[in-house]
Amino acid sequence: MPVSKESSVSMDCENNLTFMRVLPDDCMKLIVTSPPYNIGKSYETHTPLEEYVKSQARVIADCVRLLHPQGSICWQVGNYVSHSQIFPLDIELYPIFKSHGLKLRNRIVWHFEHGLHCRKRFSGRYETILWFTKTDSYIFNLDPVRVPAKYPNKRYYKGPNKGKLSCNPKGKNPGDIWIIPNVKNNHVEKTKHPCQFPVELVERLVLSLTNEGDNVFDPYMGVGSSVVAAIKHKRIGYGCDIVQSYVDIAEKRVADLGNGRLRTRPMGKPIYQPITAKAS
Repeated sequence: MPVSKESSVSMDCENNLTFMRVLPDDCMKLIVTSPPYNIGKSYETHTPLEEYVKSQARVIADCVRLLHPQGSICWQVGNYVSHSQIFPLDIELYPIFKSHGLKLRNRIVWHFEHGLHCRKRFSGRYETILWFTKTDSYIFNLDPVRVPAKYPNKRYYKGPNKGKLSCNPKGKNPGDIWIIPNVKNNHVEKTKHPCQFPVELVERLVLSLTNEGDNVFDPYMGVGSSVVAAIKHKRIGYGCDIVQSYVDIAEKRVADLGNGRLRTRPMGKPIYQPITAKAS
């Protein structure tokens, strides 16, 4: 159901196709989500890969309907795994997005250090975000998501700009490889959801791909990290999930955010590096 002008959030325990059905065309500036990977987690039904892709196609089609001409879709996925063989879901889903005429702007690699340890292949330590836009006239705000330059005082050594700073004083473009911790047991944001979205990951997308007051929607909301990231930066958050306990947690997190009690990992916080013993 649409949000009133006085509200900053609309969440419901509902199937995403049902939730989207009543929303008007072109109403979302950002649709960002991490759908189930069809690997047998407690909140999903394990189905053949072909059936999974068909179900994703139905959701994607309605998301495209909701997407504003200046908007973006960010679909964050990992791998479908069968008998130790992996099927990268971004490759499986890419043709669906292209069939709707969407334009791929980046294939962002989200790298993290912790996860399952594999015995028959190298342990997976990254997932991907496919960032599509509907048109060539899309929102992109780089300044709010710049990161510190590696050499902030580097200067031109010759030419007409000799002696001037050779980098932007506001910082550099973060690039398409993002090193952000995933939400494991010792993470400040951890809830009971087994595959929780880190708020920091969504914040970078919200800040760069929307403006204040814009609508942000997550059709697989889980415990509401995307909604939290949207509200935190003065956007309007929409989300739905079919698991009532997750929606309850999402509602509490949003309430805690409003009351100043929600703990999230700050954007840009350095990644912990263990101290190694020096060689004697």
